[in-house]
Amino acid sequence: MSEMKRFKATGEYVKKLGRTYEYNDALWLGLSGSGAAFSFTGKKAEIVLKGDNVAPGSVNLARIGIYVNGARVIDDQVDQALKTYTVFESDTEQEVSVQIVKLSEAAMSTVGILEIGVEAADGIKPVADKPHRIEFIGDSITCGYGVDEQEGEKPFSTATEDVTQAYAYLAAQAVNADYSMVSYSGYGIISGYTENGEKLLTHLLPDYYTKLAKSEGRLDGVLDPLEIEWDFAAFAPDLIVINLGTNDDSYAGDHPERQAEFAERYTEFLKTVRRQNAHVPILCTLGMMGDRLYPFVERAAARYSEESGDSDVSVMKFDVQRAEDGYGADFHPSKRTHAKAAEKLARRIREILG
Repeated sequence: MSEMKRFKATGEYVKKLGRTYEYNDALWLGLSGSGAAFSFTGKKAEIVLKGDNVAPGSVNLARIGIYVNGARVIDDQVDQALKTYTVFESDTEQEVSVQIVKLSEAAMSTVGILEIGVEAADGIKPVADKPHRIEFIGDSITCGYGVDEQEGEKPFSTATEDVTQAYAYLAAQAVNADYSMVSYSGYGIISGYTENGEKLLTHLLPDYYTKLAKSEGRLDGVLDPLEIEWDFAAFAPDLIVINLGTNDDSYAGDHPERQAEFAERYTEFLKTVRRQNAHVPILCTLGMMGDRLYPFVERAAARYSEESGDSDVSVMKFDVQRAEDGYGADFHPSKRTHAKAAEKLARRIREILG
């Protein structure tokens, strides 16, 4: 029996996926799709995860997926301070690649990768980078909200949320790209999702774009991820895809002045995104859960290009979801709707990235 070698999830040993942060010996994951990936040649692998302050509770725990050679072997919600998973075991040495992905979104909970143990003579190393890198900025649709539910009437839970079943992750896979997701359910440009026509100002994505994450979860139970400025040099994308406006529509409705305000603030957000990401094409999308604000996305992109002289911003309309393709929780897109949208987006990405 060979000895288990233990490693921390640092850049020396793993490829970091999306926005992550090293704190108190663990690599912390907040946003959807954040994680780590590594490979080794050996007989066994185990992963130790660390819960946050939300973990001892019972609702909206962090949901994680662990993949071995592309197959999901662990799908769990982190409900305690420490959890150890044996993810691979074999009598013979094998070449193995492991990916740890946070399936649920940042707002409710976070999780830390505390330790990786392997029986492998040469230890572990980061998996190779993919040829492209894409940042996705979005809302519940990008998070894969409710995608594991079959009935539209069912309410939200992190247990049925899975970013890997959503259009953005699927499109990144299709074009062989590394990704980073900045997505929050219910968030918008001028208002979060509102049921009473009042503007919801606590849920504006532009306010949190430059932060590690916004979450009820504290890293190691203490550190608010909002206190951490994101280092944009850590992930320099070749393309940025924005899918915002679905929640703003709950406020803007058919009010021309609200729609105009949405277009104006969207233009301002494009300037913010450009400040952090020079010379990167930006693709603005909308439409899966309704396309009423799409003309104002077009207007925002056109105004931005006019004011800045920057023509590297384009727009694309998603097809509106159809009842016959089914629904996830709260009438969010189903797996079938996401798959169709991913196909459309992947085609467009290939055109942009050549």
